[in-house]
Amino acid sequence: MEVQGRIKMVGETQTFGSNGFRKREIVVTTEEQYPQHIMVEFVQDKTDLLNSYQVGQQVKISINLRGREWVNPQGETKYFNSIQGWRIEALQADASGENVPPVPPMDAFEPAGDLKEEDHDDLPF
Repeated sequence: MEVQGRIKMVGETQTFGSNGFRKREIVVTTEEQYPQHIMVEFVQDKTDLLNSYQVGQQVKISINLRGREWVNPQGETKYFNSIQGWRIEALQADASGENVPPVPPMDAFEPAGDLKEEDHDDLPF
């Protein structure tokens, strides 16, 4: 799955516990009729992927949806979801047309030749 939009916030890397678990969050605002602010977390070695990205950049993030179950001390079961990123890439900010073939100059086109009035009627409809 992917989420695409403009970076609103890039958080600092956080380290938790004695095992050194690392997490870093990024918020991307989608560009649609009703923009959404989507928080994506990158964990462990993936936190370094965010080093070269800045607020305002358009990006595409490959994500996995994660869900987990937790039973609190009172015996109640709770469910939590998270969006975990594993790849991020910058998108072109404008449509520069890099993949569009060049248009040949007008002098490269040859005239159609001599068209006669009676030739216009050869179509079957």
